[in-house]
Amino acid sequence: MSTLETNSIGKYSGNNVSIDDALNLKSYTTAQRDALTSVAGDMIYNSDSNKPQIYNGSSWLTAGLPLVQINYLVIAGGGGGGQFQPGGGAGGYRNNYAFETSGGNSSTEAEFYITKDGSTTYTVTVGGGGTGGSYNTTNGTNGFNSVFHTITSNGGGAGANTSTGNGNSGGSGGGAGGSTSNTGVGTAGQGTDGGDGGGTYAPGGGGGAGAAGGNYTSGQAGAGGNGLSSSITGTPVTRAGGGGSGGSSYWGGAGRAASNGGTGGGGNGGYSGAAGTAGTTNTGSGGGGGGLSSDGNSIGQSGNGGSGVVILRWATADATIGATRTGLTDGGVQTNGSDSYIVFTAGTGSITFS
Repeated sequence: MSTLETNSIGKYSGNNVSIDDALNLKSYTTAQRDALTSVAGDMIYNSDSNKPQIYNGSSWLTAGLPLVQINYLVIAGGGGGGQFQPGGGAGGYRNNYAFETSGGNSSTEAEFYITKDGSTTYTVTVGGGGTGGSYNTTNGTNGFNSVFHTITSNGGGAGANTSTGNGNSGGSGGGAGGSTSNTGVGTAGQGTDGGDGGGTYAPGGGGGAGAAGGNYTSGQAGAGGNGLSSSITGTPVTRAGGGGSGGSSYWGGAGRAASNGGTGGGGNGGYSGAAGTAGTTNTGSGGGGGGLSSDGNSIGQSGNGGSGVVILRWATADATIGATRTGLTDGGVQTNGSDSYIVFTAGTGSITFS
């Protein structure tokens, strides 16, 4: 609990407060500041930058410097399909643009402000997709995180890497390898869970940003969960679909049909030894699971997860993004109405605004 200490308190005329000596804010280094549990309105003195700072509920802003509101869509890389047919989960999906839905069908995230002094740097990282699994050789891997300053979206979870194993957890969870209750778990506010399996080689689909992965049903592998649509670039685009699970012509000829990936770029599952397809690039979608061969002796290569994307939008009159964006791949600054936006498709680096 905070403690207020004073030598004396006296009445002062009028609706104001008078302090005889200078008001001294508590000093913290940047590392100490970031370790605080802060709420909107907190103020500190940053001893690294030698400036007072105010917490706005999502980031620390330097007092007295011009600010600009930034809208963002930050999607992490999707998870790869698993070794044993399950689809990979979509990368975490975080959105604060125009009251649109954020991942897991959560509410739009809070307004976000940055300093536009031409020198304060903000990190941008576009996460790559995870690797699809290969039967008895390579495990499927989770996607990689995408970042804009303090906003981090978690990489999608890979599909299960054993025939009855758990899907990996992540932004959205990977599908289960077989038995029920083995789904990968999605991150709250970023994505959904993977689908349940129904027994050995009966996999679930990868979770999408907007819908959970499908469960295995009789004769049908689990489908990938659907993604979400955003118009942050001026045109609605659906991204972050979960990967579909692979099917099989084995099992006494009964067969188990493969399933498609979720809307927004989820990879489709393969059938009867065929490879699963990759999640679509720059959508953060999960990879599709490989299909089990007709003789039951091999499974096709599962698809890789799709890489993520970071999109920023702001009022053109309010700010200009710095021309130096070393380490990042982008399509340049574009306009939509009175706003500017930029789409980062690969890399990691720093940006500034002025």
